[in-house]
This record gives sequence, C-alpha cells and structure tokens, in this order.
Amino acid sequence: MAETEAKWYVIHTYQGYENKVANDLLSTAENRHLTDRIIDCKVPTETVIETVGDKTKEVEQKIYPSYVFVKAVYDDDIWSVFRNTRGFTGFVGPGSKPVPLTEAEVYRMGVETRSVKVSYSVGDSVRIIDGPLEDLVGVVEEIDTDKNYVRVIVSMFGRETPAELELGQAEPLED
Repeated sequence: MAETEAKWYVIHTYQGYENKVANDLLSTAENRHLTDRIIDCKVPTETVIETVGDKTKEVEQKIYPSYVFVKAVYDDDIWSVFRNTRGFTGFVGPGSKPVPLTEAEVYRMGVETRSVKVSYSVGDSVRIIDGPLEDLVGVVEEIDTDKNYVRVIVSMFGRETPAELELGQAEPLED
C-alpha cells in the first residue's frame, strides 16, 4: 500500500555526494525498517563520449549534478532520516518544502520509464490518436523504443512532413 502512496521528490546534495546520499538513504531505510516508506533513490546518468587529444572513451555523466531523485512516502520520520543524512542540503521546492514531481515530469526527466507495446513497425500505415495531428494518417519511418518516440511521415498541405510522436500517440491503421 505504501508504494502506491509514494511519490518522487528531488533532493539537493553537495556536489559529488549524489551517489553517497542515495546509498546512505537506502541503507538507513533498510536498517530502520523503513523500506516501505523510502522505496527508491536514483541519480540519473548518461553515457557520453569524451575526446582528449586523439583518444576517445565512454564516460558516465550525471544528468542533474547535485540532485537525487527519491521515491518515498513523506512524513516527519522520513524528514528526520533525510535531515540526518550527510551531504543532504534540502528538498527542491518553495522554502525547502518537498513538492512531489508529477507523473509527466518523472518520465520526461528519465527517472522512470514506461513500457509501451508497439503493434506497428517501420513501413506500416498508422493513425495519429493524440496531439495536434490527431486523426491524420501516415507511414512509420523510424521507431526508437528506448527514447519512446516514433517518426511518422504525414501528408500535410500536399507535402510529405515528418512528425515525431510518442509511441502511444499512434496506432496501426485497420484495413
């Protein structure tokens, strides 16, 4: 039940302490039997290619330096856990009062991903079912399930125009 009540919050940390804060919060939750109230901690990263001189290498880089995303059921006990974690400086929100992220923000910021079943493939005709191009028909040119988007070529004003949509905004055209 607590997991359904849990929301994602953003906390601010000292720079370089993001992983330590996330690990400390999770271990403290486990030690104090609060794993039903502090569900998860994430430090979103991305892999980038760095070039130094003539050498290139892949490097993990934090997307949001000095910030940790925490899924928790917020109350006074949880506030105490956060406040006593070394490296924690406060919640992101007005007056350091925690404000939960909306579901759209969670997905947009890459904290969680949702899986969408794609029932069409490249070359298929699809109908756009959501957004400003709703009810237009087009042909799928590219699908990227990792980034949750599909590129559809639609005919607008007598021209072939590419439109980038989320995977769930198109459905296969029924014969």
